[in-house]
Amino acid sequence: MTRPRSELVCPAATPFSISVNHCVCRCVRRAFLCSEDRLTGNDYSHRKAWVLERLALLAEIFTINLGAYAVMANHYHLVVRLDTKRAASLSDDEVITRWNRPFASPLLVGAYFHPCRPLLRPHVIR
Repeated sequence: MTRPRSELVCPAATPFSISVNHCVCRCVRRAFLCSEDRLTGNDYSHRKAWVLERLALLAEIFTINLGAYAVMANHYHLVVRLDTKRAASLSDDEVITRWNRPFASPLLVGAYFHPCRPLLRPHVIR
């Protein structure tokens, strides 16, 4: 059963000098993240640059410090520390703006930044 991150990670209990968060993400069903698939001959090595660029962007946006990483054929490892001081210093507008960098903005967020713009109403079939 999945659990929310608030139950899994306690920033106060994991300062960088004492302990860090070790994150692992693996591909499934013989999928390759960034290497050559010997069975099909497909080469996915170019994806490593994508992964590293994305890590740098997400570390900046979500105020984490990336201590170490290893990107392998079908998985990667990250050692991260939550930068709670930097995160706490962000205003609500800064958090929303940062969140919208890698993700599409929901309609209500657009209305928050542009309160004079009327909300789009869903089409009603009669």
